[in-house]
Amino acid sequence: MRDGLADRLARTPGVASRFDGCLHFVEGMVMVGVGVALAYSGIDGHRPLYTAGGSLLAVLLFVGTVVVVRGEGRDRALVTAGEPRADALWRSAYYCPGCASVFCADRTPWQGLLTPEQFKKFVWTEAGYGKQLEERFKDVDLPPGVLTGPGGSRDHA
Repeated sequence: MRDGLADRLARTPGVASRFDGCLHFVEGMVMVGVGVALAYSGIDGHRPLYTAGGSLLAVLLFVGTVVVVRGEGRDRALVTAGEPRADALWRSAYYCPGCASVFCADRTPWQGLLTPEQFKKFVWTEAGYGKQLEERFKDVDLPPGVLTGPGGSRDHA
């Protein structure tokens, strides 16, 4: 039952750090450099296939690198924006190892018991991380009476 409990009760989705983003950019630019070198060797050796292939490779790698780094930046910004709400919900919860459930002692923001998966879905949905929920939690339904969304509306889960 305790296997993966830290992941099952994760406060926020794991995202790449700024250092990882910079590292991915540098890696991408090194690969772009290889494409440019291939294109240059085609120009220098009068090989049009190398020139065209290297140029196309460099452009595709550059675009791919920009897409990956921007996506990581957006994910990082989304997590940063939702951290205060996720932290408030996560700190008010208690895990009972005997019944393998999560509850709030003061009965707010929800009443009753939630499984770790329901708790994760509740916290991540409230914090705006709904799109980052893993496929295995897509089928997890919250019990009736647990309102999700900003201010307890039912429009997110």
